[in-house]
Amino acid sequence: QVQLVESGGGLVQAGGSLTLSCAVSGRTFSNYHMGWFRQAPGKEREFVARITWSSGLTYYADSVKGRFTISRDNVKNTVYLQMNSLKPEDTAVYYCAADLITYRPGEFRSWGQGTQVTVSS
Repeated sequence: QVQLVESGGGLVQAGGSLTLSCAVSGRTFSNYHMGWFRQAPGKEREFVARITWSSGLTYYADSVKGRFTISRDNVKNTVYLQMNSLKPEDTAVYYCAADLITYRPGEFRSWGQGTQVTVSS
């Protein structure tokens, strides 16, 4: 069973930076996609970024492209989301997700509990 534990959320001023971490455990992730999603109050959950564990190939939502960077550490079994030039509209609960690369494209079955990111103007 896959376990995902996010950390690193907090309060930051607009223009600032924050790095989220997602500690993963429970199995080997070489054939997994890892993703970050977010959900703002009153809005649906939206895709932020994805990385293929084995290749390191990344994909980003247009709203964060050029500002956010997803990466993974194979030794620490951790996925990161480096967020720069943060805007108030980035305020949301951020979730880490994981699933097999062979599962339905864009869908994830394993989720963390979420970490709050608040960007003040």
